[in-house]
Amino acid sequence: MADPDLIAIPTDEDGVRGFLHEPRQSLGRGMVLTHGAGSNCSSPLLVKLAEAFRGAGVSVLRCDLPFRQGRRVGPPSPKGGELDRAGLKAAVFLLRGRVTGGVILAGHSYGGRQASMLAADEPELAESLLLLSYPLHPPRKPDQLRVQHFPRLRTPAAFVHGTADPFASIAELNQAIAAIPAQTRLIAVEGAGHDLGGKRFDADRIVATVLA
Repeated sequence: MADPDLIAIPTDEDGVRGFLHEPRQSLGRGMVLTHGAGSNCSSPLLVKLAEAFRGAGVSVLRCDLPFRQGRRVGPPSPKGGELDRAGLKAAVFLLRGRVTGGVILAGHSYGGRQASMLAADEPELAESLLLLSYPLHPPRKPDQLRVQHFPRLRTPAAFVHGTADPFASIAELNQAIAAIPAQTRLIAVEGAGHDLGGKRFDADRIVATVLA
């Protein structure tokens, strides 16, 4: 049976494609939630988080980035970040038309990086950030940091990171986010890798932290 609280968003609606999780009792707040470079908006992690936030009264737009709308598989182009950020901005504006309160901008890995870059450029766009497995550097290349925009980030950000993530250790991430002038929080998921899979991933804990 189809879920009456899950609305499919077609690609032709402002260029946004995804699914809207509507809560039964809304807080009036929204979340745009997107995926990493090798995935799409139907990843188990995103579905689990979307359902957890919906259960807490948040309207969640779980959406595909423009690069994934363009092709089913394969990573984004190194030159495609600007287009993906434009897609995230369109998703925020679409969701603003459906909620009365602020919008949280959330993403896994590449999606989180693009969300944070967008927020650095447009600090009024989102009320806060949820960055899952932020790809601080490529595996085994700790000198190639992706933090140039951190000193410009004025949006409060919650980072969720596995202790076995090859894209950054907890210590490395803690050191990097110290450059962010906005309020930051770091939730470490013991034993989790970059996909944050496993039984120790506590979606309810993340919801409570972000909505506090």
